Amino acid sequence: MGSPEDVRVRLPHLRLNELLEELQARLDAARGTRDRVHSLLEAVLSVGRELDLEQALHSIVEAAAVLVDAEYAALGVIGPDGKGLSAFHTIGVSDEQIAKIGPFPEGHGILGELISHPEPLRLAKISEHPSSYGFPPHHPPMNTFLGVPIRVRDQIFGNLYLTEKHGGAQFDEEDVSVTLTLAVAAGVAIDNARLYAESRLRERWLQANADIAHSLMSGGTPAEVLGLIAERAGEITQSALAAVALPMEDTGSLAVEIAVGMDADAHRGLVLPMDRSLMGLAFSAAAPVSTADVTQDDRICPDPPRFGGLGPAVAVPIGTGEAGARGVVLLAREDGGPAFTQTETETLKGFAAQAAVAMELAERRQAAEQVAVLEDRDRIARDLHDLAIQRLFATGMTLQSAGRFIEHPQASERVARAVDDLDETIKIIRSTIFGLRSRDGSREAGLRARAVRIVGEAAPVLGFAPSVRMEGLLDTDVPRETAEHVVAVLSEALTNIARHARASRTEVVLATDGREVRLTVTDNGVGVPAGGRRSGLRNMAERAEQSGGGMELDVPEGGGTAITWRVPLSRP
Repeated sequence: MGSPEDVRVRLPHLRLNELLEELQARLDAARGTRDRVHSLLEAVLSVGRELDLEQALHSIVEAAAVLVDAEYAALGVIGPDGKGLSAFHTIGVSDEQIAKIGPFPEGHGILGELISHPEPLRLAKISEHPSSYGFPPHHPPMNTFLGVPIRVRDQIFGNLYLTEKHGGAQFDEEDVSVTLTLAVAAGVAIDNARLYAESRLRERWLQANADIAHSLMSGGTPAEVLGLIAERAGEITQSALAAVALPMEDTGSLAVEIAVGMDADAHRGLVLPMDRSLMGLAFSAAAPVSTADVTQDDRICPDPPRFGGLGPAVAVPIGTGEAGARGVVLLAREDGGPAFTQTETETLKGFAAQAAVAMELAERRQAAEQVAVLEDRDRIARDLHDLAIQRLFATGMTLQSAGRFIEHPQASERVARAVDDLDETIKIIRSTIFGLRSRDGSREAGLRARAVRIVGEAAPVLGFAPSVRMEGLLDTDVPRETAEHVVAVLSEALTNIARHARASRTEVVLATDGREVRLTVTDNGVGVPAGGRRSGLRNMAERAEQSGGGMELDVPEGGGTAITWRVPLSRP
């Protein structure tokens, strides 16, 4: 045993060691706190720099995992209904594991608990929580859990989910505090990214409107302008299909003039009814009409099949108000794509309204140009009548008077012939004046309207409405006599189907390429029986032969009958 002096010497030494160890522990804690605050600041700055929303969300998940030392982290975006998750961003799980696990969570169990009660949630063992009902097969094991909501302004945007703190430790209050701080910064970053995306989107819509107005004012054809409307709307909304339909005069139907994107050929030229198509419903209501799945909507007639592979869709009228809708633009995304939001639909309405204004201005300009042409024709007709005809008439009278003094027979005959030529010229000029002054703009309905009317009249007899597709300049390129044959053949074909085919589906395709007109009528009926009456078919074939064309009778896949009637537009 040592002396009392030795004991007194050791006691201060021991206290000093304890104080030094405590000081070192506090210094380590302060250094750790400093490092963590530094990491938090770096994470906040990193997240705040992102302007792309998807990249911002990914950066938030990465930063959260690093800050609390979690093996797995995810960010679930709450859907528009506020009850489930519309998107899920995760790290720590490989693509192969995700593929084995299956679809991303929809917001049930523990994830749904945070949606229902947006407050921080910390668990030592996930399976012990009442809302937990296990993981799907191939899901990695997870025990510890930390979840915090992300607020964007006063709205819950989504939730941060963190599991499996490294080293088997539990998430503590400091982890909750750090994650909540990151969530606040995440909310600001998400809001900034949204605002930036909206401003860029608004800029693209404004540029699209400017391009359409420029195309119209610079003399672009209606087809070019409609194509531009469809292309730009489809690009900006990331739609798989974009189409534009215009009303057909005196038919109560819409004709799809432009279609671009997935299976565009199945839509181009279709004649759509007002009551069984998305475009028709939007046109009739003069308001947007949307659907979550265009292939399963009872309001839309499935025939002819044209929406394969498509899902969410929206139809927006081009122009409303006193002038009414000028047409309809249809946009559809691929199956499984996001539905069109209210914001997107409102933006589309504004775009379509601006396009309608541009079309209205172009029509006014065209009308003004037509007035100028008519005024010029009036002036030409007046000058011809007041100047040219009078002078020709005076010249003829002079020659006729002079002819009495000519004794040479041949010279007298030539003068008389010149007077007759002048009379004939005056008749030609008067006919020209009549044509120039003609104001009769009335004409009978074109081939397109007449064909649609015949199909509509046949629907009650058939028991269903045939699908109709029209392509080309039918009213311009097809002569009147040929158009009469087309109308008669179409009527005869539909009558035969109603009487004999027992069909449940019929498709009519009327098209011209400027060289010939082609009518195809297809049904899924019983076909043409051997030895049956063929007087109707013979009449249709004779009409084609008289015009230098022909008719073919085929059996399509699945049965039925396909009649193809074709006639050249100019005889060889």
